[in-house]
Amino acid sequence: MPVILCGDWNGSKRGHVYKFLSSQGFLSSYDIAHQHNDSVADTDKWVSHRNHRGNICGVDFIWLFNPCKHWKPLRSSWNETLFEIVKYLLRQASLTERNAFAFLKADNPGGHITIASFCQALCQLGLTGHPNGLNTEEMEDLWLHADIDGKGYLDYGEFERIWNAKCLEKSVKMVEESEISHSINESKAFGFIVKSAALFPPEVENGVWPENYFLSDHAPLTVLFSPVRML
Repeated sequence: MPVILCGDWNGSKRGHVYKFLSSQGFLSSYDIAHQHNDSVADTDKWVSHRNHRGNICGVDFIWLFNPCKHWKPLRSSWNETLFEIVKYLLRQASLTERNAFAFLKADNPGGHITIASFCQALCQLGLTGHPNGLNTEEMEDLWLHADIDGKGYLDYGEFERIWNAKCLEKSVKMVEESEISHSINESKAFGFIVKSAALFPPEVENGVWPENYFLSDHAPLTVLFSPVRML
C-alpha cells in the first residue's frame, strides 16, 4: 500500500528528518516532479517558508512511499538518526572528535566509553529526562547499535567509526538505486506516480520569497498523483 505524508517537517533537505525519511524509502514528490536530487546544487533551488528571523528555506514536503521490498530497517535508520543528532549537538558545542570522545567516556579510568557514561552524556545533551526525551529502553538500544561486538565498551577506534560514518547518506543512495533497479513481483501491488507539483507563489520555486506575499509564512504545495500498477 502506498503512503503519503504531508506537512511542515521543520527541516530542510540538509536536515535529519529528511535523511531519515529518505532512508526509509520516502521520496519528495516536488523534487520528483522537477527532477531535483539531493546534490548541494539542488538543495536550495526552492523555498517554502520564511521564518520569524526572515530566513527562507524549503521545509514543506509531500512524501511518497510506494510499495518496495528494498528499504533499510526502521530501527537501524532511527538509531543512525539519533547518532546524527548527538554528533550535531557535540559539534554545536565546538567539540572536536577527541574532545567529544573525552566527553562521552567521562572519567572512566579504562579510557573507554561505557553504557553508563554514554547515557550520562545523553542526559547532559538534553536528550533524556523529559517527556519527549529518550527512555531507558531507547538508550540501551542505541548503545547496542554502537557496541556492535558486544564487549560492553567503545574504544577510540569504534567511536571514530561512528563519528565519521555517513550511514544515512549511504542508505538514501541505496533506496534511490533500488527504486531504479528493482521491481515488485506482486501483480496486485499499486502505487502512485507524481504527475505534477507546484508551489505558490511561483517565485518560491526559484528560491525567492516575494515581499508582497502575506497569505502565510509558508508557501502552499500542491501535488497531483496518478495511481499505477507496480509491475
